[in-house]
Amino acid sequence: MKKTLLLLAILISIASCKNDTTKAETTTASKEDVQAFLDEYTGEFTKLYYESALAEWDANTKIVAGDTTNAYNVQKANEALAKFTGSTDVIEKTKQFLENKGDLDIVQIRQLNTILYAAANNPETVSELVKVRIAAENAQNEALFGYDFQVNGKSVTTGDIDKVLRESNDEAERLANWEASKAVGKGLKDGLKDLRKLRNETVKALGYDDYFTYQVSDYGMTRQEMLDEMNKMVKEVWPLYRELHTWARYELAKKFNAKVPEFLPAHWLPNRWGQDWSSLVTVEGLDIDAALAGKDPEWIVKEGENFYKSIGFDPLPKSFYEKSSMYPLPADAPYKKNNHASAWHMDLENDLRCLMSVEPNADYYETIHHELGHIYYYQAYTNPNVPPLLRGGANRGYHEAIGSLLGFAAMQKPFLAGKGLVDANAKIDETQNLLKEALSNIVFLPFSAGVMTEFENALYAENLSKNEFNKKWWELAKKYQGMVPPSDRGEEFCDAASKTHINNDAAQYYDYAVSYILLFQFHDHISKNILKQDPHATNYFGSKEVGTFLKGVLETGANNDWRKLLYESVGSEMSAKPMLEYFNPLMDYLKEVNKGRTHTLPESL
Repeated sequence: MKKTLLLLAILISIASCKNDTTKAETTTASKEDVQAFLDEYTGEFTKLYYESALAEWDANTKIVAGDTTNAYNVQKANEALAKFTGSTDVIEKTKQFLENKGDLDIVQIRQLNTILYAAANNPETVSELVKVRIAAENAQNEALFGYDFQVNGKSVTTGDIDKVLRESNDEAERLANWEASKAVGKGLKDGLKDLRKLRNETVKALGYDDYFTYQVSDYGMTRQEMLDEMNKMVKEVWPLYRELHTWARYELAKKFNAKVPEFLPAHWLPNRWGQDWSSLVTVEGLDIDAALAGKDPEWIVKEGENFYKSIGFDPLPKSFYEKSSMYPLPADAPYKKNNHASAWHMDLENDLRCLMSVEPNADYYETIHHELGHIYYYQAYTNPNVPPLLRGGANRGYHEAIGSLLGFAAMQKPFLAGKGLVDANAKIDETQNLLKEALSNIVFLPFSAGVMTEFENALYAENLSKNEFNKKWWELAKKYQGMVPPSDRGEEFCDAASKTHINNDAAQYYDYAVSYILLFQFHDHISKNILKQDPHATNYFGSKEVGTFLKGVLETGANNDWRKLLYESVGSEMSAKPMLEYFNPLMDYLKEVNKGRTHTLPESL
């Protein structure tokens, strides 16, 4: 089919040359004009992008209470980037070129579409509005990342809170820490309302209905199509999630010596948002925390790099270690940092950095493999065949999928045994191991595809009243997660805003849901077709074939059609089938364990 289409294109081209010499000359000139425009735009864009990234980096790694220097620098850098990408001249030229896209090559068209998409986020026609929005986003970030979390009058980090929620059996201690984790939302509520207005009004200038619709359009989908896709995902995993929910209610009631609740009290769960329950299960013979307890955080990072090198990727540049901020600050540090793990492609070239606060535990062991997945994705598509404007994931979900895939693979027993972190001969309860994985992967989907996606859709597309922010959040948490707050949470709170992404990665959380579906599609293909191993017990380490496959997915960046790339990679469209197959053995076990127990979630949504 490809050869036929190519031959057809050549014949059409020859016919055009014979019948209309003038048109052929115009076409050539048009392509040259477009390329000259793209080259000029790219040169200025990459310069301004780097300056913006540097300012953002400083603002995330050195937060000093009362010091406005970082906020000023971020605002100036982002205003300059916004002014350039949203300039009326850029928008008009790009639209003009796209009117004759039949004369252009596909790579030029993709770059022009990328330019127009970026312009919609900050069009010059509403330049004052864009300035106000940038200032508001900076203020929101400062308030979020500079917040002094306190428990019983003592300052704590989010890492301290997470540790209590993972490990403590003291319900009062858990409650105090959970409430402390939500206190930050109070001061973010007005800012979130203002940002909703500013973001919506900004993108409306280029014809988008709202900011949620704008962000979804990056997938080539409408808002309703994305909502339908997310709803379908939740429905597919719902029977298993319902069994996990019932299991958790009864197990946690035993743990806290309490009556079995109708819905899960949020402070009983081991995660601030109830999105991951995996620490509820400890698999005997697979105690990774104990194996890592005596390790240095630097060792964990190097282990991550060694894995990628073993499958054929290049070593990380020296500058990665020199410029990243990967470890907790000293207790007496005169400033704070954003502890949320992230990977940065600073200049769209080789300045690669990670921001996190690595500690020697299983969570961070998985996280470093995840974040380095992003870093190696950046490195893979930084090549001459991918213009800087297309150096991104095939879609945003792809980036998260690759990170999550490699984090997932690094936690399987054969991989861990090969690294000496567990005894290869230790007998583990495979069902409990599968349960632990489900409590991470299955439990995440109702939160990501349900709560977060529906909340941000209501916020941006349905103009949710500020007086109903918290009401809506907890309605969705109850509907999708079967989770309720430990006590009444009125509108003086804004618990949604305690989630970083609600503030500064807005209307994109469905990316993570997409990534989990893609993760299992990629893992299923790798385990069955490349490694010839049981998907539940794989070891990617040292497999150059796995590296070759991954490079094939990564190295084209966004210079492709993501649907076509997926089909060519794994032989199917996006589907939850591999995920459901992976966890299918767990259903019989849960149904047996839950016999005689009351299910409080409906059989279907």
